Amino acid sequence: MKQIGDVGEYIRQQRERSAMSLRKLAEAAGISNPYLSQIERGLRKPSAEILKSLARALSISAESLYERAGLLDEVGVRRDVPEAIAADETLTKAQKTALLEIYGSFVGQEE
Repeated sequence: MKQIGDVGEYIRQQRERSAMSLRKLAEAAGISNPYLSQIERGLRKPSAEILKSLARALSISAESLYERAGLLDEVGVRRDVPEAIAADETLTKAQKTALLEIYGSFVGQEE
């Protein structure tokens, strides 16, 4: 699980990978330079809307930022897929069983 404080560090890393200046990212996200600097240094906790704007400006998923900021629980795919199959009311029991077996073979486990 990611630490809440590392969202700023992650944003900084993504900004540097994108070869964007702090000023350019702040402008693209519609926030001030000082505010972005404080986020990157872990001094401010951005709202979901600010994270969404930053994700859009960096061309990354907002969900990855939400998880790092502690706004979403980090959820493993292995838990989600079987739950989604089980919850799908359009599938028959036989279809669900078949899908779970196929999924289990891909991830190396029987569900």
